[in-house]
Amino acid sequence: MCSICGCGEHDTLEHDDHHHDHPHDRAPLHAHAAGMPATRMVQIEQDIMAKNQRYADANRRFFASQNLFVVNLVSSPGSGKTSLLVKTVEALKSEMRVAVIEGDQQTGLDAARIQATGVPAWQINTGKGCHLDAHAVGHAMEHLPEIQNGVLFIENVGNLVCPAGFDLGEAHKVVVLSTTEGEDKPLKYPDMFHAADLMILNKSDLLAYVDFSVAKAEAYAQQVHPGITSFTLSARSGDGLEAWYGWLRAGVARVTMQR
Repeated sequence: MCSICGCGEHDTLEHDDHHHDHPHDRAPLHAHAAGMPATRMVQIEQDIMAKNQRYADANRRFFASQNLFVVNLVSSPGSGKTSLLVKTVEALKSEMRVAVIEGDQQTGLDAARIQATGVPAWQINTGKGCHLDAHAVGHAMEHLPEIQNGVLFIENVGNLVCPAGFDLGEAHKVVVLSTTEGEDKPLKYPDMFHAADLMILNKSDLLAYVDFSVAKAEAYAQQVHPGITSFTLSARSGDGLEAWYGWLRAGVARVTMQR
């Protein structure tokens, strides 16, 4: 997480629902200030995180009211999150309601890929921001059709650091690690893997061509987050996707049965 991050700082009123009367603009630049006293920097960070948590709690209440199973997909750039999402929404859209919020610094390319499947998607561009925040997610819901008794995917900005500390109101963070990245990522970025409840090892179709140990990656993830679930799959070939789909179906079933 940024030590002093302005990504989540917005000059807006707190809210208890998602019917706002003010527009949401992209997040401002980081507020890193040279020479700022350490105590002031800590206070700013605490204020930002507390404000984000209020928005996240409001999001969570809204998601619960709609029986939505919400998954926050996090990873470094190029792990295959969007390709995995495309395969996933194509597989599940006929049996449940599905919507997607896409987060990137620039362009609407990923949202367009999702929309091409016939599933509603909304793009959030963060500009210089390195992660999504709960306030932006709450506003994004205003641009999606009403969805109940289904799954909402939030694809975060590609970054294994900052998104770890920002609750969006999701049920679970799911970290995607590709076999082209190296099995030591859980040790290098422990906050992200500790925050995630599920680790997906993507691009298993490349295992024969890269120096990547699934066993080591899983062991390292367990070291920083004992009990974390792990699936090895390939969004390209489809191998292993059924375990992921089953996990999602079970999540949707749980939130639906709670009402």
